[in-house]
Amino acid sequence: MLSFRARLFLAFALLWLLFLGGAWYLAGRSVDQALKRRLEATLAQDALRAAEAYQKGQAGALLTTGGVYLHLYAQDGTPIALTRPDHRLPPERLRRAGPTPEVLWEEGFAAALVATPLGLLVLTAETSPIEAALEALREALLRAFLLLFPLGLALVYLTARLAARPLEAVAREITRRSPDRLDPVPHRLPKDEFGRMVEAVNALLQALKEAKERERAFLAEASHELRTPLTVLLGHLDRLARNPMDLEALRTARATAERMRRLVEDLLALARGEVERNLNLHIVDLGEVAREAALEYGVAAEAESAEVLGDPDRLLQLLRNLVANAVRAAGKEGVRVRVRREADHALLEVEDSGPGIPEDLLPRLFQRFARGPGGGTGLGLAIAHAIAKAHGGEIAVESRPGRTVFRVRLPLLEEEA
Repeated sequence: MLSFRARLFLAFALLWLLFLGGAWYLAGRSVDQALKRRLEATLAQDALRAAEAYQKGQAGALLTTGGVYLHLYAQDGTPIALTRPDHRLPPERLRRAGPTPEVLWEEGFAAALVATPLGLLVLTAETSPIEAALEALREALLRAFLLLFPLGLALVYLTARLAARPLEAVAREITRRSPDRLDPVPHRLPKDEFGRMVEAVNALLQALKEAKERERAFLAEASHELRTPLTVLLGHLDRLARNPMDLEALRTARATAERMRRLVEDLLALARGEVERNLNLHIVDLGEVAREAALEYGVAAEAESAEVLGDPDRLLQLLRNLVANAVRAAGKEGVRVRVRREADHALLEVEDSGPGIPEDLLPRLFQRFARGPGGGTGLGLAIAHAIAKAHGGEIAVESRPGRTVFRVRLPLLEEEA
């Protein structure tokens, strides 16, 4: 396949050829028409003057412009006087004569006819001067074409080369790169279509770079999160190996294994995107879900009935994550769950009286592995955020020492609005 530079050169060369060919044709046609109009005007003017002189009997005044020949015909078309026998017109052409001069074009000459009471006057002129002028013009245009066409091709080649050089530099830069090199591609393109294209590629590379960095950080955090409980679990198993009746070590090992199981489930849910996909939608009473979660963790609940369209399991998971986070921060006695209707939304609040969340943590609180004072895996809030977003809702937090409130807004069903 031809390169971009070659295609650009061929396109410009074709345009240059069409331009020169069109100029050649239009110039010849324009000059041809101008010369013919001038000859027609000359013949018509001489025909009028000759007709006036002939009707007045002033035969000596039948003078014409140079190169014009005068012929006399009877009314029936019979020649009376022909100054150029080869310019004789057939009778059917003479019948077109009238008081106003009419110009006819014959092969090799042009004729102007005018009728008078005494007969028909015909003035003729050869067209060879016009043809000679046109031939000279064509030769001059051809010489100009032969001179300008190669010069134009050279200019087109340089233009195509200069236009393609920045793109070729960008292409070489991208070709030389390894899959791990995702920094922006340097370029000197203007802000045109190609420049915007490279900027879009750079934006994509930046997004891929950030995604890869997040992936590395995620894997590092996940490895750390799994290594810590594994170390604890192995320690307790060593204790059990030395003393199989150590019930405290057994309980701690079981709790550690349960924490690892939840961590792995959360990691799989985030990695597979299961939080956002495959929602099993039903009509769900958010107040009932809140009461179930509150009962499970033994915290206080004030929950109105508020029906939403959602996945009951995912919404219960959202409640569990928020309540578990609050219980770790403030204990069961310091946590309260509320659900109420607010305009066309259901408002879910989980409030605790814990120490609060540091201000520097709030902007990234819903990111993976962002831990608050209560500890945890750092995934629960990220999953809660994803579940709320998947249900068309939003989640926000307000925190100060002694009071932290997580608020989730979900669209109510239309009949509840």
